[in-house]
Formats: sequence, structure tokens, C-alpha cells
Amino acid sequence: MSTKRLHTRAGLGLLAAGLAMATFGSGCNNAAEGAASGAALGALAGFGLGSLSGNAGKGAAAGAILGGASGIVIGDQNERSGTRVHY
Repeated sequence: MSTKRLHTRAGLGLLAAGLAMATFGSGCNNAAEGAASGAALGALAGFGLGSLSGNAGKGAAAGAILGGASGIVIGDQNERSGTRVHY
């Protein structure tokens, strides 16, 4: 598969992730919002780093997975800290 085709596929994947985040992110809880935004940012970072080595698609996929997992954890922690009762 050519490099141009990989970049096109990865770009379409990022576009789809961005549209999904914009569509579904507005009504979600903090963990889901964190997962969506973390996955999008991770995919962008992974795409950029992966393109340096010629593996933009794999980099975007790995970045999306790691970013999504990190976003879930951070979003959940933010939600928990916001619901604490302070006396």
C-alpha cells in the first residue's frame, strides 16, 4: 500500500473521530468526554509521530487507544472530585 493511500486513510479516520466526538461528546459524562477527546488528541499525536517513521496509520491507532484510555481515567477522576461532599 502506498504512503499516500495510508495518509488518506488515516486522515479520513481522524476526520471520522472528530465528527463522532463533536456529535456524541455534548451529552456524555466526564469519562466519555475524556475518552473521546483523549482518543482524538492521541490519534493526532500518533499520526504525527508515526508519519515520521512511515507508519502513520499504526501511530494514529496506537495514539487513539492510549489517548482514549488516558481520557477515561482523567475524566473519571474529574467527575469523582467534582461530586465530593466538602464539609
